[in-house]
Amino acid sequence: MAQAAEAPAGRGSGAALDRYYQQRPAWGSCADGPRDAAGRAMDGAGLQCADLTVPLDYAAPSGRTITVAVSRLKATDTRHRIGTLLVNIGGPGGPARQVPPVIREAMKKAGPRYDIVGFDPRFVGRSTPLDCGWPVGTAWFSAGAGRAGFERQVALQKSLAAKCRSAGSSVLPRTHTSVLPHVTTRNTARDMDVIRGALGERKISYLGYSYGTYLGTVYTQLFPGRYDRVVLDGAFAPDDYGPRMLKGSERENERALADWAAWAAQRPTDYGLGRTRAAVLATVDRVVAASARRPLRVGTGTDSFRLDDTQVPALLLTATADDTDAARASFSEQMSVLARAAGGAAPTALSPGFAASLRYLLHGGSEPSGVQHAVLCGDVAAPRDPRSYWRDIESSRAAHPLFGPMTRNIGPCAFWDRPREEPTQVRHDAPALIVAATGDPRTTYRSSVALHDRLPGSRLLTLEGANRHGLYGRYGNTCVDAEVNRYLATGRLPSRDLTCVTARRTD
Repeated sequence: MAQAAEAPAGRGSGAALDRYYQQRPAWGSCADGPRDAAGRAMDGAGLQCADLTVPLDYAAPSGRTITVAVSRLKATDTRHRIGTLLVNIGGPGGPARQVPPVIREAMKKAGPRYDIVGFDPRFVGRSTPLDCGWPVGTAWFSAGAGRAGFERQVALQKSLAAKCRSAGSSVLPRTHTSVLPHVTTRNTARDMDVIRGALGERKISYLGYSYGTYLGTVYTQLFPGRYDRVVLDGAFAPDDYGPRMLKGSERENERALADWAAWAAQRPTDYGLGRTRAAVLATVDRVVAASARRPLRVGTGTDSFRLDDTQVPALLLTATADDTDAARASFSEQMSVLARAAGGAAPTALSPGFAASLRYLLHGGSEPSGVQHAVLCGDVAAPRDPRSYWRDIESSRAAHPLFGPMTRNIGPCAFWDRPREEPTQVRHDAPALIVAATGDPRTTYRSSVALHDRLPGSRLLTLEGANRHGLYGRYGNTCVDAEVNRYLATGRLPSRDLTCVTARRTD
């Protein structure tokens, strides 16, 4: 019989949760009908899928329930099977049912020894959905060059919060008011433990990227003793996580942008952005300044867009998290389009990828919106007075004129109901392997070091000189991949902290 849950943080009792822990997945096809191409591809990759039932509110386990969609790629080396590896790719709000085959490939010889389990966290993907119905794909924008842009942001972010609170669906009828308090990381960690129990495992191993590192840390604190091997890639220290988690990353983003500019300057005939790093950065400044004077017009026909100074910096920030040649080439092509628009050139057709990015940023997409901020707002309270954000933005402009108004801008959490639970505190050591790039512009290296300090039994695997967020199995650094795979295969952490170099990366 699976081990029933303890009552972490006063959330329900073990006996009341038994029915969730004792359920068994009804494994079957991942496709929801013949038109589900993604599901058919998952079936073709050998995945099995199931839905597990979890309580909406762990403090009331006999009340309303929701489902969590789970996938499994079974171990093929059953003679040497190690256990189950649960994966989260970040977000918050990143679906992961589809990722086990990719993770198995990255794991090399260790992969066949694990059941690799992906899951769509509560309210994400094929799990019980939540859709705020936002008219934009994301709430991450800049405050712009002046007070007018900031006031537009205040109005937008307030409207997004109100829209999410009043939204509803056939699955979650009426409004989300009664649901939003339970869209939290702590509840997702509790769902993970139900998954563990439903799989019949005494312990699970875990691989988490970005936000997934915070989720993994929360799991170790709520359920000490129920995990085996833990890899945290691009880690948040708990004190750095929350609605304003980009604040403090300005220097890393500026460095990543400058490194990209040096790359683009070596290819002046390809992109026309400048022949020196300084010249390319000056082009970026001209683009942002032009968007502040008048929105830039890019694209044609149904893929025609207007970008102002609250939106252009969001594109720049998005592009700084990957320093591979392919990512830098794509960013350079986008900047060429924006530079021509800033110079008054007539719009031309956009590449499909750039058009899709702008469509999502400015108009949203077909996928549900708002889950990321619902989790952030449900986890950690944000300052509520818009004036405090404006003062913070203004104080940052001299040192960080481009990214300060972006990382310190107001968001929908300023208008959200306060969280029901306090943020998780690190009170238990966890012998995890923390993977970090020194130039990571999203979860800074400083944050990974801080988490390492809070978990003295952990080890830090550092990649020197990379402006990259997310390394293991994604970046092509053979040193990083080999060290993670050694740990997953043996269960033994390195005897000391280790450092890899970018020279071992292959694009």
